[in-house]
Amino acid sequence: MEQKKEVAIFGGGCFWCTEAIFNALKGVIVATPGYSGGHVQNPTYEAVSAGTTGHAEATKIEFNPGEISFKELLTVFFATHDPTTINRQGNDVGPQYRSVIFYTSEEQRIQAEEYIKEEQASFSDPIITELKPFEVFYEAEDYHKRYYETHKDAPYCRAVIDPKMEKLQKQFAELLKTHTK
Repeated sequence: MEQKKEVAIFGGGCFWCTEAIFNALKGVIVATPGYSGGHVQNPTYEAVSAGTTGHAEATKIEFNPGEISFKELLTVFFATHDPTTINRQGNDVGPQYRSVIFYTSEEQRIQAEEYIKEEQASFSDPIITELKPFEVFYEAEDYHKRYYETHKDAPYCRAVIDPKMEKLQKQFAELLKTHTK
């Protein structure tokens, strides 16, 4: 029996973080880091990092909507990054770190708009997350894939990703593939 599959693409800072977060969720088939939203074809990490390609570091999330909904993905997305800072997540600064949703359907666009309107009351600053129609996604170089899993002791992972994963565990334990207390 073939598994139902939909795709969501989010940019919320460093893709090492978003990939780790979304790969931990039940119903997510795979989360892949890459680049989207820019004007340069086949960008490299170095070019995107320079901030001149227009691309955001993004994560393509293939998910089974029978196990996890797009709204649940939105909830995790908004809880695990700051959607009120322009071109910045923590110490990661530049347009490649902007908060953006590349919607793949009109239904996703509507759900994201409604979610943002509902959530705005939870934030003291305006939510600046961009909503853009999905055009193209370029997978990141292989050394970026499953980065957190293979580099858990790296300083960036300990300082930046570990706290996000702890928050995920506390707030969304029921959505995780596996969890421990």
